[in-house]
Amino acid sequence: MTVLADRIEMADSSGELTLDTMFEWVETMPVPEGYKVEIVGGNIFMAPQRATHWDIILDIVEQLRAKYPRKRVRSDVRVDYPGHLNGFASDVTVMAEGATENAKGLCRYQDVEFVAEVISRKTGANDYGPKKDAYAAAGVPVYLIVDPYTGRWHLHTKPKDGEYRGELSLDFGDEIDLTGTVVGLVLETGEFPRD
Repeated sequence: MTVLADRIEMADSSGELTLDTMFEWVETMPVPEGYKVEIVGGNIFMAPQRATHWDIILDIVEQLRAKYPRKRVRSDVRVDYPGHLNGFASDVTVMAEGATENAKGLCRYQDVEFVAEVISRKTGANDYGPKKDAYAAAGVPVYLIVDPYTGRWHLHTKPKDGEYRGELSLDFGDEIDLTGTVVGLVLETGEFPRD
């Protein structure tokens, strides 16, 4: 993990493209209100947040708040992950107790315990592919994908050697049992809306 930090520092001094530079560009772009911006594998993605998307995010956050203090539950907050230029603003992130920020004031991926992504039609391939790979490489213990287009959720656990070894997919209405994970609770999905 130190190699990643060293690579980021070297990029800052060598003129190589960095996440910070890319996010500075994004901050000067005319991003429409209601759009989320992420950098996945060095590519900038903007996706609108629909009402269905937000309703699911809020439902997950409210359920997590039954256990976690507000400071540990985040939404759309930048975290830089392993791999080539991965700066994600996950829909829901739970930080470990005692989590610290890095030298740039950003949340550290090493402190992430849970991530949930709600699929958007235009960027869903990122959530199922490169973002899943980055979360596994970072050792995020629990990664949940919620897909309002299919009415299914996909739980990924037990990261090892850059991939998730535990996977379970069920339908909206089926409980997401996280009691055997660091999260330690059950999420209800019966009120998740569909697109």
